Amino acid sequence: MTQSSFIKLEELSLQFPLYHSNHRSLKKTLFAKAGKFISKQQSLNQKTGADILVDNTNRITVQALRNINLSIKAGERVGLIGHNGAGKSTLLRAITGIYEPNSGKIITNGIIESLLDTNAGMNRILSGRENIYLRGKRLKYNNEQIKALEKDVEEFAQLHEFLDLPIKTYSAGMMMRLSFGLATSVTPDILLMDEWFMAGDNNFQGKARQRLENIINKAEIVVLTTHSMPIIRQWCTRVIWLKAGEIYADGSVEETVSHYEQNMRENSF
Repeated sequence: MTQSSFIKLEELSLQFPLYHSNHRSLKKTLFAKAGKFISKQQSLNQKTGADILVDNTNRITVQALRNINLSIKAGERVGLIGHNGAGKSTLLRAITGIYEPNSGKIITNGIIESLLDTNAGMNRILSGRENIYLRGKRLKYNNEQIKALEKDVEEFAQLHEFLDLPIKTYSAGMMMRLSFGLATSVTPDILLMDEWFMAGDNNFQGKARQRLENIINKAEIVVLTTHSMPIIRQWCTRVIWLKAGEIYADGSVEETVSHYEQNMRENSF
C-alpha cells in the first residue's frame, strides 16, 4: 500500500451545462423553471442546491462546486454532510475523476477506490465470472491474482451455478451480491463512499457489513457522504459541511454535526 496518502484540492470549481439551444419556447420554459428554483433557493436561505448561471451564449449551467480548497491526510475519516444538492456527491466524483473540474486542481497520492455505484463497469451480457475476470484485468492483475479475486468474490456472493450465467438474468438481490463483492474486493489507500450502503437480505447483511468495515479500517483515508448523523459520529474524525457548492464548515465531528442539526431544526419546513 502506498504510504502517506493524501487528497488536496486547490480552488476547485465545477459547472454543469443544463441547456444548449436557442429554441425560444424551450428556453423560456427553462428560464421560468430556473427563476422558480432560484426564488426557492433564496427563500430557503440557500439550504440546498447551487447557483444557476447564464453565460453570454445563453447557455444555462449549474455551479455545482465553487472555489473548494481542501486537504485530507492519511489517517483521516472525513464525513461530507449537507442538504440534497449541496455538492457532496459531485465532490466525490470529481476526486474520483468521473467529473473534470472547470478550474482548479485535484492532487492525490494513493490508490483510489470509490463505492459510488456498485454496478458501474458491469457488462450485463457477460456472466458473473466473466465480469470478475474483467475487473481483474482493469486492475492489471496477473492470472494468479485474478484467480484469487474470483475465489474471493465467489465465496462471498454465494451465487453457485448462477455465477456462470449472464448477469442480465440475475435478480436484484443476486446482482447486489456480485457487484458488492466486486466493489469491496480491493482495499485501497483512499476509499470514497457515496452514502452508507449495505447489500442483500437480512441474512446477508452481517457478512456484508463485516466486509465493508474491514476495508474501511484498512484504508488510509476514507471520505463518505451520508445523511445519517449516527454513522458520521461512529466512523468519522472530521466533518465538512457543504452548502450551495461551497465549504460552509470544516471541523470536529461533534461541533460540526451539532451545528448542522441545529440548523436543520431552525430551518425545517
